[in-house]
Amino acid sequence: MTKRKYRAAIVGTGAIAHAHAQAVRGSGRAELVAVADVDAERVTAFAEKYDVTSTHASLDDLLGEEEVDLVHLCTPPQLHTPLAIACLEAGVTALVEKPPTLSLAEFDALIEAERHTTAHVATVLQHRFGAGALRLRRLQEAGELGRPLLATCDTQWYRDDAYYAVPWRGTWESEGGGPTMGHGIHQFDLLFSILGPWREVTAVAARQSRPVDTEDVSMALVTFENGAVATVVNSVVSPRQTSRLRFDYERATVEVEHLYGYTDDDWTVTPAPGQDTVSDLWAQGHSTVPSGHDGWLAAVYDALDRGEAPPVTTEDARRTMEFIAALYTSAFTGERVRAGQITADSPFALRMDGTGAPWGK
Repeated sequence: MTKRKYRAAIVGTGAIAHAHAQAVRGSGRAELVAVADVDAERVTAFAEKYDVTSTHASLDDLLGEEEVDLVHLCTPPQLHTPLAIACLEAGVTALVEKPPTLSLAEFDALIEAERHTTAHVATVLQHRFGAGALRLRRLQEAGELGRPLLATCDTQWYRDDAYYAVPWRGTWESEGGGPTMGHGIHQFDLLFSILGPWREVTAVAARQSRPVDTEDVSMALVTFENGAVATVVNSVVSPRQTSRLRFDYERATVEVEHLYGYTDDDWTVTPAPGQDTVSDLWAQGHSTVPSGHDGWLAAVYDALDRGEAPPVTTEDARRTMEFIAALYTSAFTGERVRAGQITADSPFALRMDGTGAPWGK
């Protein structure tokens, strides 16, 4: 497989953009040739830090003046859809930070735009690509763990009132939702990448403490097409912060607990009685490399080298976005929601809060 050298740009130079710049520079497979931001002082400082010679005030200016293969979109969420569509129309692949859109309808607009170009949209959900997640999928697919039976997925983080002083945070119009959209998405997307398509959701959501329009806590019971069942918890009111997943299979329990990124040392395996070989299989190929943007970006380049859509593809990400819409639908209507039930004319397809959060009425 021939490895290309890619020309990359970053739009939006806030905190997460630094992880992208470091991943691009560390890859050896791309050159960061341009950055854009509406804040002239910030974009200049960012460009100087990463030795980027070309700065722009907007994506339009960047696309009009630069030849790039990839654009990393690191802007606030409400800008993701129009900027990604502009990239697609210019024939440039867009790598979009989470959440990729504010609604399921917006995500479907991205899918439609992608159909009319050779470029792609990929969502940044980097925890799928850590060594532990790759090993777990491999062992599961090989049948070494037996059937998946039960899983728990907890994102219990803490964000204080000062965090929500940033104007675009904590509103349906600019962020699309609370911790379900912007925080827990990493963990339950990893859950879905392991257990596959979900079938049904029953959920609650609440505004317990934070000065926001969105929820600050949500919980869901999920069934999967393969018969497994799971709980999903998303919170920004939990002083002891953790990101935790547990998978109970017929032959072993596999767990990971971390905060914003894991290594193999954060995973544990507990074999069922008489299944000690599972531990030996898990220990093979132990890695100290943390999950993060580096592993995800390497997978992006590998896919593009093969002429394929880069991960996480629109098909994969839509399953995760549909789950978010289903969680809010169930929480705000009190109904159980099945996969495929939220049609294009549903208010919960157009906005994640649908007909409105109960506390806003």
